[in-house]
Amino acid sequence: MTFLSQLKTGGVIVREGAQARLLPGLSSTYALAQAAIAAGAGLADLLPAGGETVDLPALLAAGAIDVPVRHPEPARMYLCGTGLTHLGSAATRDAMHAGTSEQLSDSMKMFRMGLEGGKPAAGGIGVQPEWFYKGPGTEAVAPGDPLTSPAFALDGGEEPEIAGFYVIGPDGVPNRLGFSLANEFSDHVTERINYLFLAHSKLRPASFGPELRLGALPAHVEGRSRILRGDTVIFDQPFLSGEENMSHTIANLEHHHFKYAPFRRPGDLHVHMFGTATLSFAAQLTAQPGDVFEISSPQFGLPLRNPLAVAPATGPAVVHSL
Repeated sequence: MTFLSQLKTGGVIVREGAQARLLPGLSSTYALAQAAIAAGAGLADLLPAGGETVDLPALLAAGAIDVPVRHPEPARMYLCGTGLTHLGSAATRDAMHAGTSEQLSDSMKMFRMGLEGGKPAAGGIGVQPEWFYKGPGTEAVAPGDPLTSPAFALDGGEEPEIAGFYVIGPDGVPNRLGFSLANEFSDHVTERINYLFLAHSKLRPASFGPELRLGALPAHVEGRSRILRGDTVIFDQPFLSGEENMSHTIANLEHHHFKYAPFRRPGDLHVHMFGTATLSFAAQLTAQPGDVFEISSPQFGLPLRNPLAVAPATGPAVVHSL
């Protein structure tokens, strides 16, 4: 497998097997993607030979690794996702949003729609999933950097997911670069108050990487989600992803995002998170500032770790009239 990592200071690292090297002449993964689109080639076809051998784990530990892909204009980087897409996701969400025992929650209705119509035949269009927006590229947090919860938030919890990265070509066609680990950080207490608060609960930062896996998403992904408080592991559960564990195909989720014309603007970068079925919130655990979220999967290289932080209160938003 081929993996790419982006340095915060500029530069792209490729890892194939145990060896990692800094690619000569490349400033960013985004620039590499643009060159591949222009050449009608795959990313792996344009990787230059040679380059200095580097210690990728040491660079990660030193805080030198960024998210796998950034747009040079943060406002043109979209962080979005889909929920209720995994076979185990209904129980947790239904418990958060359930009505009476005789009445299905909206979450369970949406999940059942996915089970019945989320995997159309090749070339077909299935049922549309739940969709959410997290923010522009300013909200993409590098591995190792804090995931900062706003002061008004009621909770800051992890969501271990897989994210796809897409650059829109000059013809308006999305080009998928690859997939990485993601922490789709959310406010589950706010969401639980009322399902209509879902949009509010998702307007939070998210973290990606540290490595971008090129090629197709494996049909079966296994990983672990842990939370460390000092030297103590206070949460440790497996998570599953890949189409074998999902109620939607990746192609169906991609269609229902990119069917909207504003999401096919040439040059834009989209990072799309595909959902999860594992949450520490479901285990009645409340993360505290300083806790470290760790999401790992051997299929995606090095683990993604981020500490939790809380921003200082700023009071009411101030609006000036001109």
